[in-house]
Amino acid sequence: MAPRTWFVKPSWVNVALFETDAGLVMVDAGFAADAATIHAAVRSVSDAPLHTVIFTHGHVDHAFGLRAFLAAGDRPRIVAHENVAARFRRYARTADYNTRINATQFRLDPEAVRWPREDEHFFWPDLTYRDSLVLDVGGESFHLHHARGETDDATWVWVPGRATLACGDFWFNVAPNCGNPQKVQRYPEDWADAAEAMAGLGAEILLPGHDTFQTGADHIRRLFTVQAEFLRTIVEQTIAGLNAGLTHDEIVDRVTIPEALAAEPSLQPLYDRPEFIARNVIREYGGWWNGRAADLLPAPADARAREVAALAGGVSALVARARTLADPASPEHDLRLACHLAEWAVAAAPDDADARACAADVFDARAASESSLMGKGIFSAAARAARPPGGAAPD
Repeated sequence: MAPRTWFVKPSWVNVALFETDAGLVMVDAGFAADAATIHAAVRSVSDAPLHTVIFTHGHVDHAFGLRAFLAAGDRPRIVAHENVAARFRRYARTADYNTRINATQFRLDPEAVRWPREDEHFFWPDLTYRDSLVLDVGGESFHLHHARGETDDATWVWVPGRATLACGDFWFNVAPNCGNPQKVQRYPEDWADAAEAMAGLGAEILLPGHDTFQTGADHIRRLFTVQAEFLRTIVEQTIAGLNAGLTHDEIVDRVTIPEALAAEPSLQPLYDRPEFIARNVIREYGGWWNGRAADLLPAPADARAREVAALAGGVSALVARARTLADPASPEHDLRLACHLAEWAVAAAPDDADARACAADVFDARAASESSLMGKGIFSAAARAARPPGGAAPD
């Protein structure tokens, strides 16, 4: 990217590498599965010792790829925000849960995303900080700044002597991952603050944790500026809905993205969605109750489904109506509503083969029509769960 500055892209997640007179500084360490690839890439450009590794946060795709360096004799100092250790402890306690939800999110076999457990190795930080920290390595300054965004333990790294910014997951070339339906609290307002701070740096090189590098101060400034505007409009509309006494669903249904922002290539809902981000704002500022009195202490879901089926004239009526609504040729085509009916049909009669086949078909169609990876993952999982034994997913 520049003298003694490299961008390592082994797979899904990236690593930023800086050679100094005292050794290498690496921002993030990648997946455990990428450890050998990252080590080989680094050693193809420098034989300097690995002096410092900075974790931008404690996600498994960023902080678990150091084993090959340690096996080769490197003993780097690991630096991270103070909340990274708490994340690691939480990961150990919820390994099965995280395995399951990540298998759903990425549509993978659970064995492919098996989460680290208490008896497995985490790379614990040697040095932690709270708000900001300046590291001097080989006479060069590395400025670490904490901000909450996708996580509560996030760090972005500014290297002023090289006009280079390593931002971790604060920029991803898609709508910010700030709403994830299956994960812990995200912080869109704090993320917008961080984006504005990074926009003001004048960075000439941006090395993100995902996607690819970006160059040019004006271009990088604009990427973070529109990102902040995108997040702020969702936050403000959501808080206005809370203050107006709207239910959670009403708030989410009314959130709109201004046309100019919706057209931005770097803000497309290909991973997360504005609706999911709005729900995280609700979760941050409000309680878990959705505003509908019947949902405060609801009847069991299967009991509600049986009542709906009885009123509709039986499970077969729900199935027939769901298939009509799911039919693209129908003037009443409405996949969202079809999903509710198909789900009720299965809940009311779990052993009914027609109901299960209908739900599988409807959720497959919903997954195919969904832009966000998170939505696709959840809808696909619903289709798999509903599919009758031996049933196959459509090509």
